[in-house]
Amino acid sequence: MQVALKRVPSIDAFRALTMLLMIFVNDFWLLSGIPYWLQHAKADEDLLGFSDVIFPCFLFILGMAIPFAIQNRIAKGDSQGLILKHIILRSIALIIMGVFTVNVPEINSAATGMESEWFQILMVAGFFLIWNVYPKSEGAQKYLFIGLQILGIILLCYLAYIFRSGEADALVGMRPQWWGILGLIGWTYLTCAILYLFAYKSSIGLLIAWGVFTFFTIAGHAGWLKALWPSGPQDWILGNGAFHAFAMTGLLATLLMEWLYKKNRKIQVPSIFTTIGVAMVLIGLLLRNFFIISKIQATPTWVFLCSGIAFMLFAGIYFWVDLRGKAKWFAPIKVAGTATLTCYLIPYVYYSVANLLPFRLPEALSYGVVGLLKSLIYAFIVIGIAAVLGRMRIKLKL
Repeated sequence: MQVALKRVPSIDAFRALTMLLMIFVNDFWLLSGIPYWLQHAKADEDLLGFSDVIFPCFLFILGMAIPFAIQNRIAKGDSQGLILKHIILRSIALIIMGVFTVNVPEINSAATGMESEWFQILMVAGFFLIWNVYPKSEGAQKYLFIGLQILGIILLCYLAYIFRSGEADALVGMRPQWWGILGLIGWTYLTCAILYLFAYKSSIGLLIAWGVFTFFTIAGHAGWLKALWPSGPQDWILGNGAFHAFAMTGLLATLLMEWLYKKNRKIQVPSIFTTIGVAMVLIGLLLRNFFIISKIQATPTWVFLCSGIAFMLFAGIYFWVDLRGKAKWFAPIKVAGTATLTCYLIPYVYYSVANLLPFRLPEALSYGVVGLLKSLIYAFIVIGIAAVLGRMRIKLKL
């Protein structure tokens, strides 16, 4: 089945809102005295915090965008091999970034020979040098851009070489660990995009793939698959299928939306998506009798609840943006939906520079409602910085 839709503005709007909220909640580590329900729940706690919903929504929208991206490349005449190459290179880039970012918090500055702040700044500089969207050029300028990419590769290799974490008597180098957020996105995208590339003509096949990932999530926590990986599904390179289930849910949502468009039932998208969302939330509540709600453990209860919430949130955004033409409501954060990776990485530099400065913000800005307001303003500032960088042709887009 090929996607007939050229562009759905609500997808970019949803992605932008998700990134805004991700930057917002990621700033909570600097705050105190804020409502507990806004934060991440603990690993063994049966609770869905507001922060626990953000990443699933991002994976959902990642999945929704996959059919558009691949069908656009097919329409341009790209071969299956060329598209596969793009998917693999994009995934490798995300995985590399994930490995770097997941190791940085554990850096032993003395053994590394570099303060964490400078390591992070150089790390992000390396990312931009390699994966910046350089303008098409010829001659000397073309070789300049290639040289900048080579410089970025050398810089990241050097940082990986000198990196050390742990205590002096047990130092270790850079390790994958749990891959980091970007790494998890990379593995998820790799799997789901390849599945779609080779099975986009079979909606049933893609639905079965969603069912397999969902089954792994349930089976892993139920203990049915201990024979395959005794230490637990969380140690498998694909986790327990939860992240892929989110992305496949979004992918199937796009296929459903495409079918509704073909049937001239565009106006029914919000009601149908809301109905599906409510059904998934009810399934999640039913599963709570068997599994707790836990993002850290990636329980099936968490997967169904957050998938349902994502469906309902998208239904609302679609209603206002695509049916009522209110895309301008999201104009202040539009860049977060088109330069998402840039927005995500800016805080690594922002916090590093802030730590290097000889002054700190007043304590009052890190507590309670005032602290939350500060974090929200900070999220808008990050998006504003990304917009300025974009106008300077500095933008990450894999």
